[in-house]
Amino acid sequence: MAQYLRPQTLDEAVSALQADPALRIIAGGTDIYPYLGGDVQHTSLLDITGLAALRQITLSDDGLRIGALATWTDLQAADMGPAFAALKEAGREVGSPQIQNAATVVGNVCNASPAADGMVALMALGAEVEIAGRDGQRRVPLSAFVTGVRRVALTKGEIVTALHVPPLAGTSAFVKLGARKYLVISIAMVAAHVVLDASGRIAQAAIAVGSCAPVAQRLPKLEAALVGVRPDGLVRAVYPELIDGLAPITDVRGEAAYREAVVPVLVRRALARCMDR
Repeated sequence: MAQYLRPQTLDEAVSALQADPALRIIAGGTDIYPYLGGDVQHTSLLDITGLAALRQITLSDDGLRIGALATWTDLQAADMGPAFAALKEAGREVGSPQIQNAATVVGNVCNASPAADGMVALMALGAEVEIAGRDGQRRVPLSAFVTGVRRVALTKGEIVTALHVPPLAGTSAFVKLGARKYLVISIAMVAAHVVLDASGRIAQAAIAVGSCAPVAQRLPKLEAALVGVRPDGLVRAVYPELIDGLAPITDVRGEAAYREAVVPVLVRRALARCMDR
């Protein structure tokens, strides 16, 4: 028989998951209810909305910490600085304002969709995933946490409690291509983080691409090649041979060849937006 549990402490939540690994976790609920459809009445659910401490977003010398219950609206209201601008820009693309009021940043990651808007922004910023389980807490790089479509690196009885982004200088930006401006799943998307030197050249760059592989991908070859580039050199510096590791598919939103062709354009746009700031 299906259960509905609402723990009041993290220990209670972990114990419940240890006892019944089939429990599905609910935070915002904006993805799991549509995904389950009529099967929801036969699914055991663990509602973590009673864990109020997980709603906090904090910025300190150790970086940015986003609690597992923090919504996209919470994130957009937080004072974070230009290095984290990509996160706010991605948040504005997550469904409608009503969805943003309920959907959590952590849920967007745990959903493990190739088209998750928050994933590329967090990956470009070097995020880590904080996980709690029977043996305490551990952290995993975001790039290692999502292992495939709807697959994440959680073991029995574990729950994600927060995301951590290291302290960063510079600026970041998020660019999304869809069939329309709002309320759309992306054809392709790019997030970039850039630190400039005193002469206005790129000293450090991080770029992530989404909707073009089962999991969002960083572009290390391109990142290395961008060091020393000025704003007027982006067109020459960003070319397809430096963009590898992608595996775009053809679906109802776009053809694989189109996705492959637009990625360099989106990368240039994201980098230009960073450097303009």
